Amino acid sequence: MNFHEVRFPVALSMGSSGGPERRTEIVTLSNGYEERNSPWAHSRRHYDAGLGVRSLDDMAEVIAFFEARHGQLHGFRWKDWTDWKSCRPSAEPGIFDQKIGTGDGTTTVFQLSKSYASGSQSYVRPISKPVDGSVRLAVGGQEIFEGPDFGVDTSTGRVSLAVAPGQGVLVSAGFAFDVPVRFDTDRIATSLAGFSAGEIPSIPVIEVRV
Repeated sequence: MNFHEVRFPVALSMGSSGGPERRTEIVTLSNGYEERNSPWAHSRRHYDAGLGVRSLDDMAEVIAFFEARHGQLHGFRWKDWTDWKSCRPSAEPGIFDQKIGTGDGTTTVFQLSKSYASGSQSYVRPISKPVDGSVRLAVGGQEIFEGPDFGVDTSTGRVSLAVAPGQGVLVSAGFAFDVPVRFDTDRIATSLAGFSAGEIPSIPVIEVRV
């Protein structure tokens, strides 16, 4: 995949809008009942990077970033300010935030993930772009440390433990993360007159599977 491990300027993404999208196929039967099905196991996020642009200097920074990614060709990291860590927005990531696996005595590699729960239902989202240096891990309730005890592949979200956890031992984690995205356009249109009139350019960004 054409992906650059570089983050879109965070000061500009802070003012953006966006969120998750689901795809649901709905068939209305002759008796009025519905059959609903989703071909997507995971949601896909959309953002508008243009809403964070407030000046011509901001626009120049976005255009430079856009050109370096060759438009839609190369993906990049995006900080979703409404959902960027393993815990609540007001808290700091901790070792018990997310259960990422259970030991079996042989497995040493675990995928970071985040669970979203409401009532009895939940959704587990794979996290593929953790922020370097942010991952904290616990095995059996005891914190272990990056370097001597585990390594993190920040391009995939996989953590590799030095020692396989025993049978039934819980592995949990806390972390900050980015969303893998690309520009959803090959064209950026703006003008000096537009900025003078307070016009905000639209720069769509869409999540990619990695």
